[in-house]
This record gives sequence, structure tokens and C-alpha cells, in this order.
Amino acid sequence: MNLQIKDKVAVITGADSGIGLATAKLLAAEGVHIVLSDINQDGLEKAANQVRPHAAGSRIEAVAANIDSNESVLQLAESVQQSFGGANILINCAGARGAAGDFLSLTDDDWMQTINTDLMGAVRVCRAFIPQLQQKGWGRVVLISSENAYQPYEEESPYNACKAGIINLSKCLSRAYSKDRLLFNCVSPAYIETPMTNAMMDELAQQRNSNREEAVEWFLKNKRPNITVGRRGKPEEVAAVIAFLVSEQASFVNGSNYRVDGGSVESAF
Repeated sequence: MNLQIKDKVAVITGADSGIGLATAKLLAAEGVHIVLSDINQDGLEKAANQVRPHAAGSRIEAVAANIDSNESVLQLAESVQQSFGGANILINCAGARGAAGDFLSLTDDDWMQTINTDLMGAVRVCRAFIPQLQQKGWGRVVLISSENAYQPYEEESPYNACKAGIINLSKCLSRAYSKDRLLFNCVSPAYIETPMTNAMMDELAQQRNSNREEAVEWFLKNKRPNITVGRRGKPEEVAAVIAFLVSEQASFVNGSNYRVDGGSVESAF
């Protein structure tokens, strides 16, 4: 499928690994200019070098930024403005599991740290880049939510709440800015093979005195039995949905949420 986005400019946060990196490779192959962003510049440069072989005549740049900091996000936006004249596409993959545990054990600081990254991070990048998309007169924004927004897990209450807020934020922005030809949508993955879930599985393996592979099998059976495909998802499977949503082919999709969860969310709605 021709996504009809050649020479558009995409900013991808959380782009040094996982879903962000897989999305960058896919869009680069469509001729999209890519700005990869994450906290660590060295990691970003390695990621950019992985993306460049996929590029179909497009530029690939790496710009470090921390979505926890409004100043850092604004600096990222200014860099994109200077280098490319602004962005057309914004994909916010940056996030963290944050504080987890029994609800009564979580402090205000635990909650605020998670909110600062997982909810306010999305707020900051949208606020910084929407004016650029307006200036271009064509824009696509995809925010990454989670299955947790629909099917919350009791040990991850701050993350659950933030990811539900992301879907609401996307819907709000889709109503506010569609008049400017900007479309906002969400993608909600479940149990994708990323550094975040790898870390979770390594922790579980240590608790169970086993290895990551066994921990994954145990987790699927005992914690995610509704994943009907019986495995972790791949970042490329999420990236494919994101690529569609930022394309011209998705010109009538706005304010929606797409679950890429292998059946993990038990309900139909």
C-alpha cells in the first residue's frame, strides 16, 4: 500500500528501541523524513544507524529530549523547526511503567512521577508540535496508550490511569483541531516485546528463580490468559497500525483508538 506520505516529516519520541524504532524504520521506507528522539543521545545515534538503511531517500536525524521536561520538549520542537521547517507527523511512544505495587503502598511522589512521564509527557509534545502541524496545514498525531486503559491491572494503578487519560486526551484534541486538517488517534498495545516488558520479565524470572523465556510463558498463562494468539506481540505489528494511521489512507479516521493486543482485552468495547 502506498501510504502517500513521502517527504512528510515525522517526530517519534521513545524512538531508540521497541515500537518507536520499528515505526521509524517503516516510515523511513515510505520516504518520510524522521526525527528520532529519546533521552540518551548515544542510544539514539545507534537507532538512527539502524533506520538509515531503510530510508527511501529521506533524512534521518537523532535529537535527544526528555518528555519529563517542558523546556527539553520545546528545544526539540525548535530543532525540528530549524532543520525541517516543522513537523507533519507526531508519534509519542515515550513512556514508562512507572510505580507499581499495592495501591495503599503508592505515595503521591509515585503517582506524580508516573503522571509526569506517561500523561504530561504526551501533553507537552502535543502542545509543542501542534502549532507546527497547523502551519503545515496537514497533520497526523498518534499517541500510545495501552490495554491497561480498558482492562486495568491492580498493581499498576498509576499507569492504568495515565493510559486511560491518553485516550481521552486524543479524543479531546481530535475535536479541537480537525478544522486545521489535523487528525489524532491512539494505539493501545498489549504485552509487546520491548525493553519495558523485557525488564518486567527479567524481574519476574529473578523472583521465580528461572529465566526470561520461562517467565514469559508463566506470565502468558497466569496474567494474560486472554491473549488468544498465545505469545508476546512484536513491535513491528504495532508499527504497522501506526503507519496506517499517519498515512493519507487514514484520512477519515479521527479520535479513534486501535487495540493491538492479541485479544488481551476481554470485552468487546
